[in-house]
Amino acid sequence: MPVKITTDSTCDLSVELLKKYDIEVIPLVVSLGDKSGKDGKEVTPETIYDFVDKTGKLPKTSAVSIGEYKKIFKAWNAKGYNVVHFCIGSNFSSCYQNACIAAEEVGGIYPVNSANLSTGQGLLVLRAAEMAKEGASAGAIAEKCRELVPFVEASFVVNSIDYLHKGGRCSSLAAFGANLLKLKPCINVIDGEMLPGKKYRGGINKVIEEYAEERLSGRDDIDTSRIFITHTKCDTETIEQVKNLVREYCPDAGEILETTAGATVTTHCGPGTLGVLFIRSK
Repeated sequence: MPVKITTDSTCDLSVELLKKYDIEVIPLVVSLGDKSGKDGKEVTPETIYDFVDKTGKLPKTSAVSIGEYKKIFKAWNAKGYNVVHFCIGSNFSSCYQNACIAAEEVGGIYPVNSANLSTGQGLLVLRAAEMAKEGASAGAIAEKCRELVPFVEASFVVNSIDYLHKGGRCSSLAAFGANLLKLKPCINVIDGEMLPGKKYRGGINKVIEEYAEERLSGRDDIDTSRIFITHTKCDTETIEQVKNLVREYCPDAGEILETTAGATVTTHCGPGTLGVLFIRSK
């Protein structure tokens, strides 16, 4: 049977990439006070920034429901497709649990727990889409991508910890100290969890240069065929700086893809967050 690749909206792939690889996105729901909307449709990062500025509160995200998954999975089944679906990491949301329940009821559905978010998830989605175009079966695609999960390296430098503070991930005292010292923490996604890493100090351009060097320099274990630069509301100058650093440290890089993060990363980290994400080759 032909294979359709679907994914939660947390993959942070651009419209152009989704169209190029014929990927369907199933949106999470974002609640802003008494109003709710679908991630990437009714709710965008700009919607979140406006809401936080006006209310001082963070929006909340809700998992895709079992019923919504069933509806979409059944539609593709009816067209003669098997489906490989990629979920945000199961530690971040109940999407994967809901997708598994829906898959059991529908049949021919292969949910994959990315154990990641943003383009850490997106890297797996694109690899799956390439395999589907080459004619691989749904089972083979799901198995290969599950094997790749531990090799995805995802990290982000946070320019301001205000959103982390509002979300209860950082105490008021720690937030005050970080702002006073101009600290910019790194967040790593490891074994399906967001964990604090190094705290950089200084202006964002200096911090980005140090971060990129530590992530990329002197390594021989990076699959350089595709590297993502994913960010929230970073300026063009910063993005170009990172692209140049990627080219410097990975001169054989194939695709260097820039994407803007959606609601989930924006809600966690706020504006000015940037990450370099890739798959390790070993």
